[in-house]
Amino acid sequence: MKFLLLLAILTASISGQDLPSCDSKVYCQGNLLHTVQMAKIFNDSKTFVDMKMVNDEKTTLANFDKFWSDTNQNPSKDQVRKFVNENFEMYNEFDDWVPGDLTDNPEILSRIDNEEIRQFTQDLVNIWPKLARKIKKEVIDNPGLFTLLPVDNGFVIPGGRFKEFYYWDSYWIIKGLLVSQMNQTVRGMLDNFLSIVDKYGFLPNGARIYYLNRSQPPLLNLMVATYIDATNDTKWLQDNIKILDKELRYWLDNKLVEVTKNGTTYTMAHYDSESGFPRPESYYEDVITASTLSSEEARKQLYADLKSGAESGWDFSTRWIVDETGGTSANLTSLHTRRIIPVDLNSFLCQAFRKLAEFYVILHDYENSIFWYEKSFLWQKTIDEVLYNKEDGIWYDWDNELGQHRKIFFPSNFAPLWAEAYDLSKADVLGERAAQYADDQKLLDYEGGIPASLTRSGEQWDYPNAWPPLQSIVVMGLDRSGNCQAKELAKELARRWVTANLIGFNQTNEMFEKYDAEVPGQYGGGGEYVIQSGFGWTNGVALEFIERFYTVSEKKH
Repeated sequence: MKFLLLLAILTASISGQDLPSCDSKVYCQGNLLHTVQMAKIFNDSKTFVDMKMVNDEKTTLANFDKFWSDTNQNPSKDQVRKFVNENFEMYNEFDDWVPGDLTDNPEILSRIDNEEIRQFTQDLVNIWPKLARKIKKEVIDNPGLFTLLPVDNGFVIPGGRFKEFYYWDSYWIIKGLLVSQMNQTVRGMLDNFLSIVDKYGFLPNGARIYYLNRSQPPLLNLMVATYIDATNDTKWLQDNIKILDKELRYWLDNKLVEVTKNGTTYTMAHYDSESGFPRPESYYEDVITASTLSSEEARKQLYADLKSGAESGWDFSTRWIVDETGGTSANLTSLHTRRIIPVDLNSFLCQAFRKLAEFYVILHDYENSIFWYEKSFLWQKTIDEVLYNKEDGIWYDWDNELGQHRKIFFPSNFAPLWAEAYDLSKADVLGERAAQYADDQKLLDYEGGIPASLTRSGEQWDYPNAWPPLQSIVVMGLDRSGNCQAKELAKELARRWVTANLIGFNQTNEMFEKYDAEVPGQYGGGGEYVIQSGFGWTNGVALEFIERFYTVSEKKH
């Protein structure tokens, strides 16, 4: 009994910041990881943690201990490279895979009058097999040698360095696949995600063990809703409803914080990874970022905020950088992701709660439906009371330390419109006010797309970078409001984006993960790695916009 009491005290004393990225003492924590990543033998820190171990973990660690001793605990870069070459290998974990439901002639083509857009749509559909992957049997049979989280079904990846599936990317990929009539591929991807949630209790940032300390914007229930709308596959829904429920409870159990405004205390969500270690896939970059901080505790706090920023999907942005006045003039050492109450996260959750409630109604489970509807209504009310700024007619992130709105433009300010996380009886006026806010921010000045912010910081989720999911959130949010002014603005912004994508594709024959808001079709830059092409969510958003704004309602015969 005394032992159990002592164990409980010791466990309680371990703060969240002392949790490693994952259990692996090769890929997520320890001297081997630190030594290899700080030697900078690869241009991209992700390269090492995606390599295969030649031997099992125990042997690899024993080999490293000997190497460490033999080099007097101070190996040269060349010695580290030699150790890695002897104990790890570059290994293609995936088989190229052609989805069985890929069609050269999806129905949408018959509804596009513009010949150039119709050809572009065909080109986008033709990219899917280039991004389609299936995990090799060896990886599934020997998971301990890899960082990949094995799944049974084929899937579509973002592209470039992002060789595995990613959480929020997959929502727009799935949107594009459904436009392309690839319903079975979507179902397989959803089955993969649900198997991960069933095993780990949540859906991580991406399909690697080093992401098991953080999630990403919670869009799984929305992915399922788009699939059910396309297929009416209620039998599949019945089989999986409890896992969808489980994923949302993860957010309720792990990501909530109290917020006080005007004397009233609310419960809201924030991004929060409790792991105070460098991100394994960006280990060198995180250590260098934190190196100017004077205490170990400050570095742990920064590592947790860096991981929380990655959890948000916006890695990185002045959205999470807060100086002493609440402004954004500082650098990454002033990243305070966890103190920000994000408009988009709370909107995504409000929407997810509502979608889950609707699923339970379909399945005639009214007790659970009521539970989730009540959660959705509560979040909707809280978003309105805490995040909506009546003076500016838009929603803002909330600085929970200073107790005030972050009155700064970010496309995420439009997320409640996109998620319909508001009183729908006010849709017209909210849409009109949001359109006026967009006009005030001069969003039509940017021919290449809506920028992620208006601050040129050098971070990739800032000006002048224009990201596909943010275009979708602003455009589809304005459009869904039903307000005439908002719908016209949405159409113009969507057409500019598709035109910019088309210009870039005609110049390079590639689609990129982000673009330059100032130069239509020019790919974006900044951040920790070079521009990536492919690109899953870019293709998905383009197809989403083409279906909404470039098609006629009836098939041509």
